Formats: sequence, structure tokens, C-alpha cells
Amino acid sequence: MKVLDRLEEILIATLIAAATLLIFVSVAQRYSLDLAASTMRWARGHEMDGLAAFARSAFMTIKSVNLIWAQELTIIMFVWMAKFGAAYGVRTGIHVGIDVLINRLKPRARGFFILFGLLAGALFTGIIAAMGAKFVYHVRLASSFSPDLGIPQWIVYLAIPLGSALMCFRFLQVAWSFWHTGELPHHDHGHVDGITDDPEGLADGVDPVGEAMRDSPLTPRDMVSERPSERRGPPPPPPPAPPSDPKDR
Repeated sequence: MKVLDRLEEILIATLIAAATLLIFVSVAQRYSLDLAASTMRWARGHEMDGLAAFARSAFMTIKSVNLIWAQELTIIMFVWMAKFGAAYGVRTGIHVGIDVLINRLKPRARGFFILFGLLAGALFTGIIAAMGAKFVYHVRLASSFSPDLGIPQWIVYLAIPLGSALMCFRFLQVAWSFWHTGELPHHDHGHVDGITDDPEGLADGVDPVGEAMRDSPLTPRDMVSERPSERRGPPPPPPPAPPSDPKDR
């Protein structure tokens, strides 16, 4: 099971990185072509033949890199990433759900509705996987190809049955785990791996507002109290008590 989890994460991360890099290269090429063309026009207007020739050479070199297929491939990668990312979201519990009413029910009723929801999700995604497989089969018989990449369309649409089948499996996996342990996968959006709240106890004795002011670059240093760990030497002695008046005795 850990192998499947790891492959799922690697696939999603690879698709995100590849799509981001491809979009960056495509946009950089587009702006580079515009810059080279503008430089060539400006150099010709100022009779700078050497610069004009260099700009024209750069324009032709950049133009020779054909990236007309970049947009289509990026869309395909995002579709695959979304389908497998949905399955990853079921496994890790990052999907948004409205559970205000469910959490107010008694434990037995709450467990029943949670299992019902998980099994309903498994049924729905299972149906989508079966219908998607049938759709891919008919697309393969039609022998259609993508307009820019020229790859068979059935390979592109294969993300529907594969992603939906994996999502169905994740629903059943979470339902099985909840049936035996009573726990659901939960993801803390405010937690960052590798970062603890206060490892050295630097904020001891400082309330949250004071801590925010203490670390803010917009707050003068002499207007905030120091942390206990930053105080030097023993604490100052208390002020002496005022002398008593003999009339008060």
C-alpha cells in the first residue's frame, strides 16, 4: 500500500512541476520573440545594422523552437493531475466537507452517516470509472488523435477511468479504516512539516499580541517588552517600602 501511495504522490508532483516548467518556457519564448522583434525594428530605425542583424538572428533562433503543442500538453497534464489529486485528497482528508450537522449527532448515528457518505462516494466514482472505461474503448475504436501533439485521444481520456477507479479505491480504504478504528484521515492546514510551534520556549510569558508586536519590523524595539530569555542578569530588586508615619500607629 505504501508503494501505491508513493507512486501517487510522485505522479502528482511530477505533473505539477512539468506543467509549471512548460508554462514558464512557453511564456518566456513568447516575450523573447516580442523583445527581439522590437529590438530589430528599433535598430533598423536608428541605422544600427549590426544590432539589427543580431536581433534578427536571435528572433529566428527562438522562433525555430516549436512550442505550439505546449498549451495542449499542459491542459492534459492538469487533467491527469486533477483526477489523481482527487484520489489523494480522499486518502489524506483534504476535501472540503460540511459536517456541522453530522458532528451534532450521537456517535452511532454519526458513524452510520459517515459510512453512508464514504460508500456513496465509492459507488459514484466506481460508476464514473466504468462509464469512463467504456468511453475510452469507443474513442480508441474511432482512432482519433489530438490536434497539436498527434497522440491518440484514448490515451488522453484514460485519466477518467484510472483516476476514478483510484478514487473509488480510496473511498473504500477510508471506509474500511473508519469501520475498524472510528477515525477519519485529517489534514491540519495550519501545520507545516518540520516546523514546531515554539521549540525553544522563546515566547514564554508573552501573549500572542505581544509576540506579534515583538517580531514585527514596524514596531520600535524599545516599545515592546523583552522575552524572559533575553533579560540579562538577575531581576531588579523590588522598590523599598515607604517609611511609615508615626501618626498612623
